[in-house]
Formats: sequence, structure tokens, C-alpha cells
Amino acid sequence: MKRELDLLVGIGLYTPAEASRLAAVPAAKIARWLTGHTIKGRFYEPLWRSQINLGDDKVYLGFRDLMEVRVANALMRHNISAIRVRAAIEMAREINGIDRPLSTQSFKHNGRDIFMRVIERDADGEEREALINTFRRQYEFTAIMEPSLKNIEFDDAGTPRLWWPRGKAAKIVVDPERSFGQPIEVSSSVPTIILAAAGKSLGPDAAARAYDVTPSAVRRSMAFESEIRLAA
Repeated sequence: MKRELDLLVGIGLYTPAEASRLAAVPAAKIARWLTGHTIKGRFYEPLWRSQINLGDDKVYLGFRDLMEVRVANALMRHNISAIRVRAAIEMAREINGIDRPLSTQSFKHNGRDIFMRVIERDADGEEREALINTFRRQYEFTAIMEPSLKNIEFDDAGTPRLWWPRGKAAKIVVDPERSFGQPIEVSSSVPTIILAAAGKSLGPDAAARAYDVTPSAVRRSMAFESEIRLAA
């Protein structure tokens, strides 16, 4: 197991429940997106395959999967079906050669055109026309994409590298290179869930002494963990 965990450094590791509390998407929905599901005897393929397979038949996500979940959820909240999202992923993958394209800068810029091509493949109908109108207007597509890609830092290839869930000023970061991608308090690199639990049990000042961090670091972690519990 240690060797398997060593291989996950830089990738991140989340259960659907952990991804759910960070992305505010139900864990069961995340699992369906990554494994596929059957409705009325028909099997629907996964939207994409997870970065992680530990060989125990459980569902796990990597950092890139977590970023994809956030964008996929944003699209579906605007009445774009999972079938169309999957088709857009497949087309973007063919065009850009990227396995998880939704959360990339390239998709942010050309995703509208990809969806237009996906929609044009469908039969005529009111839903089709409504979606065409949505994606024909650049500002509408931007309004869908921007919130889910906000506060992400990208590498030189345009893929997500870091995520600041509440912005840099909150001093909480999700970094797949550290703590397997769990949210950490920046100044100390201690996972927020640990500092928050200690702060709740001991009080911020005593917890700060116990972990050799500042009381502010504990309070930031407590506030963050409280926020994501409420949002989940």
C-alpha cells in the first residue's frame, strides 16, 4: 500500500465523500459520473475514467478529477445533459489529446465551439435550439465556465495546478503535491481538517500551540471547514 500511495504524490487522492464536501456535488452523483450507471436497463458510460485505481473496486478521484467534477456540475446545472457533456469531453479529447479537458484553459476558450458541434449533431427540437442560443452567445458560455474555473492556477500546459477554494486571501489551498491534495492552511501546510478539529476540541490558542502554528491559522481552518460543511 505504501508503494501505491507513493505513486499518488502529485496526483491527489479523494473518496467521493471527500470530493463531495469540496466540490459541493453529491457523492453518489460523482460515483455515477466515474463508473457509469444503469437506468431502465440501459447502461450509461462514465463521463470519464478516474485517474486512480487502487485495485479494491472502490471509487477514488485525483485532483484533476476533482476539477473536472466542478466544471461538469456547472454545465449540468445549466440544463446541459450528461450525454452532451460526455460528447463534449470526447470531442475535446480528440481535438486536444487531453484526457480530462473540461477544466483546462483550452476548454475555457474553445468549449463553446465544441458544444456547438455536439449540439449540431442532435435532432431538431426546442432543447436543441435553446442550447444553440446559449452557446452561440460567448458571454453566456463564459458565465457558466468562469465560476468553476475561478481561483485555479494553471501550469504552462494550461492544466490545473493549484486550487484556492476561497481565493488566495483565505490562505487555504488544494495542492496535489502536498497532503495528497487535501486542503491545507498555507502558512503551516497542515490540513485544515486537522487544525479545525483541534481548534474545536482545544480552542484556537491551545490548538495553535499543539501544532506550532498561529491561532490565525487555526481560525482560518475552522472557518473553512465550517463553510464547506454547510455547502455540502
